Amino acid sequence: MSSIRSSVLALVLALASAMAWAGSVDLNRADAAALSEALVGVGPHKAAAIVEYRHAHGPFNSVNDLAKIKGIGPSTVERNRSRATVTAPKRR
Repeated sequence: MSSIRSSVLALVLALASAMAWAGSVDLNRADAAALSEALVGVGPHKAAAIVEYRHAHGPFNSVNDLAKIKGIGPSTVERNRSRATVTAPKRR
């Protein structure tokens, strides 16, 4: 019985982890619509500003770089830390 519980618990944890990852958005690859949908406190206007900043200044190095966007402060960055990821841009 203990083996079954352990297996069920492992499955539940794996699913929860997969669901959490599926909810994250890559700041370097997402379009404005995806950013607006995934990030708390970021509507269409701020999401467009994130995309514009990325095009003007290059890729984000960390989630902390969101604070460089006008209207996004430290509290918004913290609320979205688990929702956002930053991956290296694709090399051409």
